[in-house]
Amino acid sequence: MVEQKPKNGDSRPAGAAPAAQREQKISFDVSELKSSYCNVCNATSTREEVVLNFGINHTWDRDQRDVPVKLQHRIIISPHAAKRFQDLMTKLVTEHEARYGKLD
Repeated sequence: MVEQKPKNGDSRPAGAAPAAQREQKISFDVSELKSSYCNVCNATSTREEVVLNFGINHTWDRDQRDVPVKLQHRIIISPHAAKRFQDLMTKLVTEHEARYGKLD
């Protein structure tokens, strides 16, 4: 097998696309984006999916025995997406603590 050498000082292997052609440009469509405040999150999982439930606890009395939480959103993602989400959240919390101090 003969290795082809790049021309004109180009460091790419012969036949390789330039980096600009390989990069993907992602744009986010926010035209239907909705924002919600949630102060409660819980999660469950199966082999095929991770389920995140978000809602609001309106109870401010910490001594209250029964605490009603109104769940408002359920997000279902694959375990692979959950792993990426974990990495994203770890990075986000680390940056937050660097700016504002350690969270307990």
